[in-house]
Amino acid sequence: MDLRLNDIDRAWQHKARNFAETHLFPVEESLEMEGELPTATLARLRRAVVDAGLNAINHSVGHGGQGLTQLQQALVNEEVGKATGALWAVLWHPPVPLKYGSERQRRDYLQPSCRGERRAAYAITESEAGSDPSRVRTRADKNGERYLLSGEKWFVTTGDYADYLLVHAHVDGDAAKPTLFIVDKNLPGVRIKRVPKFMHTYVYAHPEFIFEQVELEPWRIVGEIGQGLELTKEWFVEARLQIAANCLGAAIRAAEIAERWATERVQFGRALRDFQAIEFMLSDMAVEIMAHKTLLYRVAWEIDQGLDRKLVHARASAVKLYGSEIAGRVIDKALQILGGRGYMRENPVERLYRDIRVDRIWEGTSEIQRAIIGGQIRKRGLGIYTGWV
Repeated sequence: MDLRLNDIDRAWQHKARNFAETHLFPVEESLEMEGELPTATLARLRRAVVDAGLNAINHSVGHGGQGLTQLQQALVNEEVGKATGALWAVLWHPPVPLKYGSERQRRDYLQPSCRGERRAAYAITESEAGSDPSRVRTRADKNGERYLLSGEKWFVTTGDYADYLLVHAHVDGDAAKPTLFIVDKNLPGVRIKRVPKFMHTYVYAHPEFIFEQVELEPWRIVGEIGQGLELTKEWFVEARLQIAANCLGAAIRAAEIAERWATERVQFGRALRDFQAIEFMLSDMAVEIMAHKTLLYRVAWEIDQGLDRKLVHARASAVKLYGSEIAGRVIDKALQILGGRGYMRENPVERLYRDIRVDRIWEGTSEIQRAIIGGQIRKRGLGIYTGWV
């Protein structure tokens, strides 16, 4: 079994690493201290993404994307995941359900989004619906030849920057008819209710949206009526793998900073790393990073080999669960090694410490991932996780 990355894989990895170090790291502190980046800076970053060929890595070349394999996507997301302030988000990944859209939807939304001319945001969570999407109250009622969309969505990541939304709603209020609608933000009846502040600094915002009798033509339905949950689940798989890769990058950067500090810092006449307590922390960090990298790369490779979709969903949950939790442990140890300096916002480890906490919550909490894993074990047996294909 050859586990080595090929030259093409490494080229994408190096391209992403260079992009992060050249374009993302230099604006981290400005984003942290100011709370946002100037419009001109965001525009410059958008152009840089296109110039680097890192736009829409999750979509086919035919749709205007880069057509990367799942493993190559993991390599790119790992490298940009090292940036604080969620600056990895400047590399846009148009929602995967759009590839199943109509010719009009692909032409007017997916392809321009891949090119960076448009930007989407996914709207599913509500005040009463988070882990359980069946509790969604946003509804799209048939009204003649159109639908009237009404409801409220929370935590719409990048909703401030996007120009259209993919809204998960129930047709006629029927939970058996979850459906995705393409909703342009400038349509009458669409408005931002408020923009909450969160624990982490994020290059974009997570607004709350109100939809008041928004008129939608039938062509705005992605896929079919009732197919929304299935399409959303596919988006969840992609998002969970991306989060896992971002977490890996964040953990590696924190560990590298802590390891350098432990080598350079001298106390009581000895480098910190010469104290067994510090050495053991570095050892634990290294092993957890190695284990997660192995798991992430393995599952990404399996997907590229045509892994069954049900197994993809099952293993994506395992990767997201493990990656988000080891990142928290690794970064916590890194901060401890750095001591007071690790508690300063000018230090990337402090920022990563806050950034990474949400990864155990969004796109399915750690508890939801464990429930999915447990359910898969009941259905298919323990071998789905302990075996090898």
